[in-house]
Amino acid sequence: MIVRYTVHDHTARAQQHHHKHVQPEAASRRPTGAAPVRAVPEHIPTPHTDSNQGNSSEALRKTSMPATLRLTIHEKTFLSKWMMSKAGGMEMSDRYCQDVRVDVSSVSTSMATDPMTEEILRDDLRFYFMSPCEKYRSRQQLPWKLAVQILKIFMITLQLILFGLNNQLVVSYKEENLMAFKNLFLKGYSGVDEDDYSISVYTRQNVYDSLHYVIDQYSQLGNLSIGPVSYAEENEKFLPLIICKKSYKRGSIEPSEETFDIDAELETVCLSLDPESSKTWRMNNASFYELDFYRLVDIEITFALKGINLQTVRSHELPDCYTFFVKIVFDNSCHSGKVKLTLDFDTVSSVCKNWKISGTAQKNTHYLLIFDGFVIAVCLISAVLCTRSIILAVRLLQRFSSFCLENYNLKVCEDDQREFLNGWYILVIISDVMAIIGSILKMEIQAKSMTNYDVCSIFLGTSTLMVWVGVIRYLGYFEKYNVLILTMRAALPKVLRFCCCAGMIYLGYTFCGWIVLGPYHEKFEGLSRVAECLFSLVNGDDMFPTFAEFEQKNTMVWLFSRAYLYSFISLFIYMVLSLFIALITDAYETIKGYQTSGFPMTELQRFLKGQKEGFPLQGQEGVGPECGEAETVHPSVMLCCCKRIPKDDTVILIS
Repeated sequence: MIVRYTVHDHTARAQQHHHKHVQPEAASRRPTGAAPVRAVPEHIPTPHTDSNQGNSSEALRKTSMPATLRLTIHEKTFLSKWMMSKAGGMEMSDRYCQDVRVDVSSVSTSMATDPMTEEILRDDLRFYFMSPCEKYRSRQQLPWKLAVQILKIFMITLQLILFGLNNQLVVSYKEENLMAFKNLFLKGYSGVDEDDYSISVYTRQNVYDSLHYVIDQYSQLGNLSIGPVSYAEENEKFLPLIICKKSYKRGSIEPSEETFDIDAELETVCLSLDPESSKTWRMNNASFYELDFYRLVDIEITFALKGINLQTVRSHELPDCYTFFVKIVFDNSCHSGKVKLTLDFDTVSSVCKNWKISGTAQKNTHYLLIFDGFVIAVCLISAVLCTRSIILAVRLLQRFSSFCLENYNLKVCEDDQREFLNGWYILVIISDVMAIIGSILKMEIQAKSMTNYDVCSIFLGTSTLMVWVGVIRYLGYFEKYNVLILTMRAALPKVLRFCCCAGMIYLGYTFCGWIVLGPYHEKFEGLSRVAECLFSLVNGDDMFPTFAEFEQKNTMVWLFSRAYLYSFISLFIYMVLSLFIALITDAYETIKGYQTSGFPMTELQRFLKGQKEGFPLQGQEGVGPECGEAETVHPSVMLCCCKRIPKDDTVILIS
């Protein structure tokens, strides 16, 4: 008998590859109903057997079934010592040498696994991955998280609607006041802004007339305005109107001779005018209004006005008092003969000092504060429940990892680990935090302690968006509604990689269009406007105006614009956009195919279903394709880190 004792390395693997073709033949000769051999067989003596070499050879020849023996640790130790001592004078028959293999290294440590521990872990994992309805039918556990989420959806949506209606009144009040101020203080304003400025003038007389018009209208504000607007006061005195002109410190220009002398340093001169002294302001400050237009950069007029938003009374809320910081700019920085006039203001709202109102406005405010506090409480409960679920998932993952490591010598792959990290819970927690912050800001606004509607709108709007997106999680428990989520999850990696490649081409067209076509088309004047214009073209919007508005002053640039636009539209609409849709369609077809034929199973899913013959998928012999069974394995399982931990496997081959 030739006995070879080897360590499980590449040579051992090659020998196993040779013997795996022998096992099916051996299995075909096994008697029907024979039990698998797990104890020491008859042809191998026990530690207390005193049989000689002849008897051992005769026993081996009488064996009618070649087998692969899986032994315990104690049996493996004794067998190794016994076979080494008998190797010198023992001869085996050719048939037994060819068919019998004793694989000591493949001793399954699962024999030491406690069945109760495994079943408890499997039940806990199954319960964790159940839907709320399944949990209720299984253990009569009420779906508290589901009830809280449904309640939170209605409350946050109602809160957003109430805040939006109030914010809409504030926005309309500011916009209408801005329009009223432009008509009051800008001479010749038509009601529509020309571009990013309100109005423009082209002569010196028009500049003087517009400047004087602003001051005259400001001094007669009480007799002209039909709204509740007046001068702002501080310490029982009117805040003055301030005029500042900014110009080059020194300069002389002779365009006909193509000469100039300019000191680039800017100087600013300001003048304050009290509304009560408006009758004498022009006579007393005549020198201030003498303008050197070749040195003038801009003129800035600022003043403050007070107003009260009375329209909130109809919605049973206290009116706010507003301070408007108006700024009018005469822009001559381009020195092109065109002076652009712009009017804008900043607003600050505050609680009116002395007010008296009858009705239920104050009581309604208290009700809103109580409602906001209840929303905060519900969001806190939701965040605590989701945090608790995440902690439970982490503990289950630790238990499952320890079980696989101790019993199957496996690490849990990354895909299975991500199954325990529920992204929906993270989304809910983020939305809860934003809803709480937004509710606190809303309470501050209602209490007149804060006036920043924009920040509050961002928090409340984003939290409401996330809450409604989170509803998809519960629709995902139904197979027909789960197609959207699965398609997005499958297509997202490919779509992101595709967008990175297409984005390089898009950026190239953006920079090229800005630098070449910017001087000849208003849609290409800035990088952001070029990107927006090209995005509109990709979606088929505004194509003909983009072509038609190009000026034909430069024939070369006009021809370039045609080649530029035709190539971009053809490339992105007919190729890039079609490929983009094809990626999503391919993912959708894959998901539909899986829903028909069944989704690939991971090791975690096999363990949950109790399929011991298929768990683990790797690192166990006699499982999968080697047994002649076609196994569908997800690519992520094949590529993830589900590898056996290296160990000193010992293999005894009898040949």
